[in-house]
Amino acid sequence: MRIVGGKYRHRQIIYPNDIEHTRPTKDRIREAIFSAIGDITNYEALDLYAGSGAMGLEALSRGAKRCAFVDISNIAIKTIKDNISNLKINEQEYLLIKDKDINALKSFKNKCIKFDIVFLDPPYEQGDYQTIIDILIKDNLLSDNYIIVIEANREVTLENIEYSKKRDYHYGEISVFIYWR
Repeated sequence: MRIVGGKYRHRQIIYPNDIEHTRPTKDRIREAIFSAIGDITNYEALDLYAGSGAMGLEALSRGAKRCAFVDISNIAIKTIKDNISNLKINEQEYLLIKDKDINALKSFKNKCIKFDIVFLDPPYEQGDYQTIIDILIKDNLLSDNYIIVIEANREVTLENIEYSKKRDYHYGEISVFIYWR
């Protein structure tokens, strides 16, 4: 795996050797997502269910100001730490949290952190996207002009979310949904 664009372009990243719980987003899918999103300079990013951290690392490479990486797996956290170290990312550019998704979101609420872009790619069988979106909105964790990127193995329909534009992309069994506000 590699970073596909930005200042870390072509740099290799590792991913957890835990196929049961981690499914890295392929290079070509990341490239398509970031091409669709456009400029994210100075964005605050959240890579929830981070795995290898590939989406957040790609965001940092492409100009995001900071990224919060969240995962519950010890293997994933170690992998993200190794990738951050290998890329020599400054500690002001990231937060690394080992916790459950909902606990991490509560922590962000307590710290009054808002995100411009959120990447949601949970283990497919555990993907309760609506609950996470509801918490992000209810707890005021999204900036006024947010982008939400969802990767899933099924159609995802969300309620209670305001968006001006939505795009769907399909790559075999993988679907990507991008919402802009």
